[in-house]
Amino acid sequence: MSRYRPVRKAVFPVAGLGTRFLPATKAVPKEMLTVVDKPVIQYVVEEARAAGIEHFVFVTGRNKGVIEDHFDIQVELQQTLQDRGKTEALEILQAALPAPGQTSFTRQQAPLGLGHAVWCAREIVGDEPFALLLPDMIMQYEKGCLSSMVELYEKVGGNIVSTEEVAMEETHKYGIVMRGQDVEGGFRLEGMVEKPARGTAPSNLFINGRYILQPEIFSILATQQAGTGGEIQLTDAMLTLAEKQPFFGYTFTGRTFDCGSKEGFIKANIAYALANPELSQILRPEMEALLSEVSPKK
Repeated sequence: MSRYRPVRKAVFPVAGLGTRFLPATKAVPKEMLTVVDKPVIQYVVEEARAAGIEHFVFVTGRNKGVIEDHFDIQVELQQTLQDRGKTEALEILQAALPAPGQTSFTRQQAPLGLGHAVWCAREIVGDEPFALLLPDMIMQYEKGCLSSMVELYEKVGGNIVSTEEVAMEETHKYGIVMRGQDVEGGFRLEGMVEKPARGTAPSNLFINGRYILQPEIFSILATQQAGTGGEIQLTDAMLTLAEKQPFFGYTFTGRTFDCGSKEGFIKANIAYALANPELSQILRPEMEALLSEVSPKK
């Protein structure tokens, strides 16, 4: 039994406009775009549930009501499926639903950055550690990223940041961490740099969108000055918290897809489709045919 307070709640900042996917996201939230047969946000919620999360906190914005509807019962649809004997489809829908009282929704009324979105969840999270999952990032591996982070947290406590390796020449695009001494299943995190200049990165480990944070982050965010882009930056608040509390890093070794970008979204659809044996059998020859058609002629 761990001596640290359990991580029971997870925050999902889903207020973003998704401008990179216009016009698709004019009426449909980017988090509801589908990878094969599930919305992106459902993959992330399932990862949290597998890690033992009991309460799912969505920080939303305007035109995001469909996310709330997705995680609610649609009585007419379920009744129709039942009447038509579509038990498999009905079971899929029911399995995706959180239990009554397990979801909360709060508004981020202005686009003031990730740090501000996290702060908007303060009253729901309360005085306990919580997970933060960026909904654009979905992760493909036999074991969920957050599950491994929770295991590390139960051993070392503190704050946990998930990282992933990237080529050194790409480090200027990401938030990069400074790796310290190894601990059980992770390492001490000695620093964080947001998009370091080329050739100055302290490592090739970038922050990939999964965190476990202590509630003291909220009081820091409450007075945090706007940083890059005029937004309240979560990284700045974490650096302040790191002066008082330990931070640890976990290195994820699966595949991460940034579904906030077109290329990442397309890659995710291809990867998850090919991981489905039935779809893969159909798609592989089609993909080979398409590739041969667009290959440059010799």
